[in-house]
Amino acid sequence: MEDALAQKTDEELAALVQRNNEAAFGVLMERFQNKLLRYGRKFLYEHAPIEDAVQEVFIKTYQNIQSYDPKRPFSPWIYRIAHNMFVNSLRERSRLPFITVDLDLFPALASHKLDPAEDEEREEIRTRIERGLAKLSALYREVLILYYLEDLSYQEIAEVLRVPIGTVGIRLKRAREALKKHVEPT
Repeated sequence: MEDALAQKTDEELAALVQRNNEAAFGVLMERFQNKLLRYGRKFLYEHAPIEDAVQEVFIKTYQNIQSYDPKRPFSPWIYRIAHNMFVNSLRERSRLPFITVDLDLFPALASHKLDPAEDEEREEIRTRIERGLAKLSALYREVLILYYLEDLSYQEIAEVLRVPIGTVGIRLKRAREALKKHVEPT
């Protein structure tokens, strides 16, 4: 049965969970565990409570699964729950987190092979990007994370943030411009 569940889409699994199939929820948790941990680390940058926050996301997901519409994509729905949990966590801590970035996750940079002589320059760029992201507002930092690291579409980001799709495009453009100002060498 586990193999049969693994072949199902996220939406099919969520529909099964709505019918009290706990094994289906386990498969969803497996699929989203690493994604949500990565999202939480980039959003919160506090490694100790991130695992707890993600577990809370799964609890909220399970508690609210009946409100999910299986005709819609599941991914933006669970990311919306995560977004709310992480924003609440930031509010509780009332401070901006410092964000680290694994440049290997950025597709344009990951596909470019660097030779060992360029390692120092690459490390300098990585440091500048980390510092730049840390200086961005949470509004801009989050849209960059969702688009580049979580690989969500504009439509999915719009659903997560509950903003019009045009707003996603504007925020992403402004976030890139703001990051570029912090990343460019002086």
